[in-house]
Amino acid sequence: MSQTLNLLDIHLPEPVSWWPPAPGWWLLLTLIFLLLGGLRFIQQQREKKQLQKITLHRLDIIFAQYEQDSDTSKLLQSLSVLMRRSCISYHPRIDSAGLTGQAWLRYLDATAVHKGFEHGVGEILASAPYRPVQSMPVDTQELHNLCAHWLASQSQPS
Repeated sequence: MSQTLNLLDIHLPEPVSWWPPAPGWWLLLTLIFLLLGGLRFIQQQREKKQLQKITLHRLDIIFAQYEQDSDTSKLLQSLSVLMRRSCISYHPRIDSAGLTGQAWLRYLDATAVHKGFEHGVGEILASAPYRPVQSMPVDTQELHNLCAHWLASQSQPS
């Protein structure tokens, strides 16, 4: 006798959809974003160190040139330009670019660890362009130290 079994046909499951991805893919995506963020942070730190190194080197060049030619007017002009450019590089342009005179010196003191721009040797930076060369007594070593401390203490560039 031949008996046939009443078997149903095999049903295949629904195909796996591509969305939502498995938890492993979410983890991989998160790790990629963390890696990219970490690389960006490292790049910013390198740029900051490089900018500080360049500005401190430029400061040393300015003072070495002063030691050769003893031109106080040129020293103060170059130093003022370096400090303004550095200030714009380290801080938002809108905060620092338009400042002049005492307001600029106050801003330098506000962003400095060692104060001395508004009421100290640094105040010559604001008044030097308007004074005769003969009437500019300046302690260049103290001015160098003040500017070097300011440049070294600045945070990440804007």
